[in-house]
Amino acid sequence: MTVHEHPSDLELAALIASKICHDVIGPVGAIYNGLEILTEDDSVDTQSYALEVIQNVTEQASARLQFARFAFGASGSAGSTIDLNQAREISDGYVKAIKHTLTWTGLAGQMSKNRVKLLLNLIAMGVAALPRGGEIAVEIDGTLEQPTFRLTCTGKGAREPSFLNTLLAGEAHDVIDSMSVQAYYTWRLSTAADMTIAISSPDDGVVQLTAE
Repeated sequence: MTVHEHPSDLELAALIASKICHDVIGPVGAIYNGLEILTEDDSVDTQSYALEVIQNVTEQASARLQFARFAFGASGSAGSTIDLNQAREISDGYVKAIKHTLTWTGLAGQMSKNRVKLLLNLIAMGVAALPRGGEIAVEIDGTLEQPTFRLTCTGKGAREPSFLNTLLAGEAHDVIDSMSVQAYYTWRLSTAADMTIAISSPDDGVVQLTAE
């Protein structure tokens, strides 16, 4: 497949479903293991540990699913816009679940769905740019109708999202799979939102993602 040969709607839906399952299978499996420990070992220390694990991974699974609902889905909104404060809360929970930190400054209010979904997917790209953890600083400038998104991702080993770079360059790529579909979907969203994505590395350990 090349970037000019888009997957069909059914193929894209299947890839996104696979991506979501990949993201939550770990926490769900950990919940199951924690429940097994509860039933097999009744010592106070073990029970306390198992309950703590279950609570932590349940929060992770919930945060990942909430984020996916907005980043990929219809987001539960009856209208054509999404509130940026709600997007911020969901993003904060998602980033914390992956042990990163998030700061968010700029516009508040209702923004078109495609643009908010683009912002959420850029945040996911920011997480991918920080394989060893770090901070994602989100700035939203301009107006609600014509915004500029600027994400500064800072952390040890920060790297530009290579597959998104390939798509932006218009170069061929053989495989779009469950691991690369978020970059592909981000690229498609930028077209739907009539915004242009740029990626840069101004300093060592820093990656910037911009859409305007």
